[in-house]
Amino acid sequence: MRTIQYREALNEAMSEEMRRDPNVFLMGEEVAEYDGAYKVSKGMLAEFGPQRVIDTPISELGFAAIGVGAAMNGLRPIVEFMTWNFAILASDQIINHAAKMLQMSGGQFHVPIVFRGGNGSAGQLAATHSQSFEAFYANIPGLKVVSPSTPYDAKGLLKSAIRDDDPVLVMESERMYGDKGEVPDGEYLVPIGVADVKRTGTDVTIVSFNKMMKVALAAAEELQKEGIAAEVVDLRTIRPLDTATILASVRKTNRLVVVDENFPMVSVASEVAYRVQKDAFDFLDAPVLRVNQADTPLPFSTPLIDASLPNPARVIAAVKEVMYLRK
Repeated sequence: MRTIQYREALNEAMSEEMRRDPNVFLMGEEVAEYDGAYKVSKGMLAEFGPQRVIDTPISELGFAAIGVGAAMNGLRPIVEFMTWNFAILASDQIINHAAKMLQMSGGQFHVPIVFRGGNGSAGQLAATHSQSFEAFYANIPGLKVVSPSTPYDAKGLLKSAIRDDDPVLVMESERMYGDKGEVPDGEYLVPIGVADVKRTGTDVTIVSFNKMMKVALAAAEELQKEGIAAEVVDLRTIRPLDTATILASVRKTNRLVVVDENFPMVSVASEVAYRVQKDAFDFLDAPVLRVNQADTPLPFSTPLIDASLPNPARVIAAVKEVMYLRK
């Protein structure tokens, strides 16, 4: 099987869907003439032309609104935000229009739109450019939120998102665009709402998503050297959340650690922990532990960034705590 970059997988997903359906188009800052801020849309302007690959002004609220209107009128827009931090300006359109239109119109208007872009920390970008928004948008009925960690999942989930009749938010990461992984040549979809067990184990379940999967898998590798077999579950979709896969793993391992780049208060990890204690309480041999970003805006200083974000050492410490192995 061939190996391609995360950005190439996203590019293939959009290009394949645009060839399949003339109603699909891409719009956003620098997506056309510049081939995308992170080169995700490289070559698409040349293939599809300026009517379907559209550069927008630096006005997230404005072009998000254009996208919602286009979706209500039968098109399938892909709206790229250079970063989800900028999409705070567009949240009125995402939350008050895209998410609610189906209900407010009595089922008359679907909004088949994809909002996508970089999310979370990406180095020394400081507090206003380093936030994770999965939990923020997953709180809103009417939205679907996906957060893939591999090129394979990124392509399959984005294709599913483009075909979905409801608004889907795709949370990517600037730090994953260059990641490489195996992606098949043929057509495939990854269904929205289905988690994936990336590593099997029997002693503890580690649940994560997006680039924190790297942290979870690195921790699992180190734990294996100490004879601890961690099962690692990749959520892939945040809303709807695949509770069944999480519960099946916890019922096998009896312990759970959730690794989440969001702030700890009202995080994805909080929801996972709630659902497990509600539906698998009798299977737990220890309290559920979360490994989150520190409850503070992300600093600019590299040592402080390292101290704020989840890392393998913190995950290993949490695993040993739930296994009562800490001294």
